[in-house]
Amino acid sequence: MSTVRVLVGTRKGGFIIHSDASRQHWQIDGPLFGGWEIYHIAGSPADPNRLYASQVTDWFGQVIQRSDDGGKTWDTVGNEFVYRGDVGEHQWYDGSMRPWEFKRVWHLEPSPENPDTVYAGVEDAALFVTRDGGSSWEELPGLRQHGTGRDWMPGAGGMCLHTILLNPQKPGRITVAISAAGAFRSDDYGASWTPINRGLHSEQMPNPDGEVGHCVHRLAAHPTRPDVLFMQKHWDVMRSDDAGDNWREVSGNLPSDFGFPIAVHAHEPETLYVVPIKSDSEHYPPEGKLRVYRSRSGGETWEALTQGLPQQHCYVNVLRDAMAVDTLSPGGVYFGTTGGQVYASNNSGDHWQTIAAHLPAVLSVEVQVLP
Repeated sequence: MSTVRVLVGTRKGGFIIHSDASRQHWQIDGPLFGGWEIYHIAGSPADPNRLYASQVTDWFGQVIQRSDDGGKTWDTVGNEFVYRGDVGEHQWYDGSMRPWEFKRVWHLEPSPENPDTVYAGVEDAALFVTRDGGSSWEELPGLRQHGTGRDWMPGAGGMCLHTILLNPQKPGRITVAISAAGAFRSDDYGASWTPINRGLHSEQMPNPDGEVGHCVHRLAAHPTRPDVLFMQKHWDVMRSDDAGDNWREVSGNLPSDFGFPIAVHAHEPETLYVVPIKSDSEHYPPEGKLRVYRSRSGGETWEALTQGLPQQHCYVNVLRDAMAVDTLSPGGVYFGTTGGQVYASNNSGDHWQTIAAHLPAVLSVEVQVLP
């Protein structure tokens, strides 16, 4: 029988929550690296025993941890993230220019073919890759040194590269999202990049329809249709049917189109999940009711999923990397909150159970199904 492993990164350590394929009874292991911020834990699709974790403290800076036994033991691997070439400058909130400065790794995206190859999205926004299991990291500088780079500026959480999509049908294609710069695509393994933000509209920008500068919160795609992209933006849920060349809004009947995560059902490419929050200044659910919204029409219409979720006096947030789906049937959906709760559904969101109630604030959630 399969095992489900939920990898949770939090403000004060990492946790591994696991169950059998029924997904009814859960066990929590951890904390891993207690007291450290664990921005992201990612498992290799090519090796079920290989895990990577992004670990950060103010004292020791950025550390990458690697496990070769499913999280039982860990080794510190390479932590040198150095920008290549001319560092240059980018915009700041007040319009002034500041040098690029590496701060932390936000997201790790292991290759589906090779457990030693992992992409890392960092702050200040850049893309790195390791091909030796994390021992050394090399920047793919074509992104940061794109001609628009000077116009990128931090979002409220920093100027982070937080989403990396690898296209299983076109190996050279990489799609990333940056807050606050927008979405970008490479078709040559990261050597050169194209902004893919046509159709985005952001009132807070000097040019609301500009080529770059949009605060994209998260991208998602189904592996069988990688050119159909879905976006949760700083206001607006968006869809592209041409790999990001053009976008249209699919916020439909959502109570708020502001939020951070977005996910696609593992077996239904037109089924999406988002977690709306009230506004960009009130980071909690509308009416204090925690509701996941599901669309079975690619975003045209949405339904609230509430069974098992608190429906009064709930003021948590769900961050951009804190929602994931599994590949079992019926599909499983998982998310973590800033209040330290992790919720799971083993029936595509129709009903939720709390699988962890008192963790530190959750930064990321990933799911693996193991044989």
